[in-house]
Amino acid sequence: MGLRRTFMLARAFRLEQTDPVAFYALLGRDTVALVERYRDISGTSVLEVGGGPGHIAVAFREAGARAFFVEPSWEEMGERGRSRGWGVVADGYVLPMKDATFDVCCCSNVLEHVGDPWSFLDEMIRVTRPGGLVFVAFTNWLSPHGGHETAPWHYLGGSWAARHYERKHGRPPKNLFGESLFNLRVGEVMRWARRTPQVEILDSFPRYYPHWARGIVAMPGIRELATWNLALALQRR
Repeated sequence: MGLRRTFMLARAFRLEQTDPVAFYALLGRDTVALVERYRDISGTSVLEVGGGPGHIAVAFREAGARAFFVEPSWEEMGERGRSRGWGVVADGYVLPMKDATFDVCCCSNVLEHVGDPWSFLDEMIRVTRPGGLVFVAFTNWLSPHGGHETAPWHYLGGSWAARHYERKHGRPPKNLFGESLFNLRVGEVMRWARRTPQVEILDSFPRYYPHWARGIVAMPGIRELATWNLALALQRR
């Protein structure tokens, strides 16, 4: 969790559009490394929610876990994801799994894309075993990258930023504000976690920063601008 990792991730972000497989493979390995701070992964059952073609689930399998992924869109799952044989096309709000099935349930850069994040998180908790880990990382709206491809114009409003993007590029952005991208704040997610009796907060920190920057999350106001991506580790009670 030092500067070397931060610089490596920052360089990798430049590949997100040109070489997404390399970028998300790196993000998958990083997710495994973060989760392994709280759980021994080998032999555990893991569910990735909102997994696209399952890059993060692949990283968990390479680390020795029995990993599966759920993706709501057949198109987003892609041929690569469909060919894996252990991904499911399903709605993250209604996961087709029994209660308390997985040792670890995770999602990365998904929560800001769902209209009802609280129901989504509740469903992740439901399928996690008591004592298991729920790991969530998301890009908060007021961070410099909060508008995704429309950033930094999202600071002038999500709808205005989407229109500006379409005027400039001749096509609408992939992430449409109010439809597939939402104004999600660090503070509201932390408040949800504190008042949810089914989980205990193990950790919260800015995902892409060195460990000494973790105090940002405890600073109301500043954390909304500076966190960039909140990582939240929760233990199912």
